[in-house]
Amino acid sequence: MDPKQFRKWRRSLDLKQRDAAELLGLKKRMIQYYESGERDGKAVQIPKYIRLACYALSNNVADFDGETVARGNGK
Repeated sequence: MDPKQFRKWRRSLDLKQRDAAELLGLKKRMIQYYESGERDGKAVQIPKYIRLACYALSNNVADFDGETVARGNGK
């Protein structure tokens, strides 16, 4: 997932940066770094766990405790 894909993912769910940060357990600033692709002039890679969380949220999975899937509200 590159910065453009990350931004497209967020917008496809109609999320503001603040909302995406909350759902992913991040600070809003990290969302901004992922969308720009850099932090302090250095490249930023989107970690695998964030990419997987984006996939889960896209498929309406809000939480998973190892046995039970909690579905989101469609956002």
